[in-house]
Amino acid sequence: MRYSIADDARPQVKLLIVATIASFVLWLMSMYLPLVGYVVYPLQLFATFIHEGGHVLAAILTGSSVQSLTVSPDTSGEVYSMGSGWCSQLFISSAGYVGTTAFGAAMLVWIRYGFSSRRALYISSAIIGVLTVFFGILAPVWNFFANVTIGSLAFTVFSGIVLTVGLFAVARFASLKWTNFAVAFLAVQCLLNAMFSLMQLFVIAGFTNMHSDAANMAAATGLPGIIWVFIWMGLSILLISVGLRLYAVSRITKTESVFED
Repeated sequence: MRYSIADDARPQVKLLIVATIASFVLWLMSMYLPLVGYVVYPLQLFATFIHEGGHVLAAILTGSSVQSLTVSPDTSGEVYSMGSGWCSQLFISSAGYVGTTAFGAAMLVWIRYGFSSRRALYISSAIIGVLTVFFGILAPVWNFFANVTIGSLAFTVFSGIVLTVGLFAVARFASLKWTNFAVAFLAVQCLLNAMFSLMQLFVIAGFTNMHSDAANMAAATGLPGIIWVFIWMGLSILLISVGLRLYAVSRITKTESVFED
C-alpha cells in the first residue's frame, strides 16, 4: 500500500505550502526586523490562548475548578485550577501542547474536507471570546483575584478582545481567498508554535528549575520533566502526521493500481 497526493487536495496543498513559507519568512524576518515582530505577535498570542484553552478544557472534563486564565505580554500563559487528582493533573498538564497541535491538525482537516473557512474563523473567534470572558474575567473575579494581578488581567482581556474582534472581522469581511489562507495560516502557526514551544521546554526542563507544565508533571508522577517533553513531542508529531495525511494524501491500494494500469 502506498500514498500519493490526492488530486482534489492539490489546491489545499499549495495553500498550505504558501502559508508555511510565509510563516517561516515572517519568523526569520522578525529576528532581524523588530517591526515584523508586531505582525507575528498576535499570532503567537492566538496560539497561547489555544494552549491555555487546552488546559481549561482538560480541567473541566476532569471535574476541576478553573480559577483563572492569564496571558502575558511575553506570550506565556497560565491556568490555575483546583480539585484535580493525580490523573486529572496528568491530563491537564498534557493538554496545552498536545491540544495546540490537535487544534492545528483539526483546522487542516477542516480545510481538506471543504468546510467553510469563514465558519472556522467564527468558531476560533468564539473560542477566544469564551476563554476571555469566562476564564479571563469572570473566574478571577469569582475567586477574588487570588491568582492574578490587575496588570495580567488587563492584558488578558485586552488581547482576548482584539483577537476575538480581529478573527470575526476577517471571517465577516475578507474574501473567500483570504479566509482560506487565514485558516491555513492559523493552522500552521499552531503547529509551529507547539513544536517550537516544546523545544524551548526541552531546554527549560533539562537545564533549569523554572516552573512549567513539565515541572508539574515531574512533581505529580516522579518522572523527570524532560521525559514528559519527549512524550508530548511524540504525541504532537503523531497528530501532525495524521493531520497532514488526512489533509493531503489519498490511499492507493494494490487493486486500484491494477485498474490504473
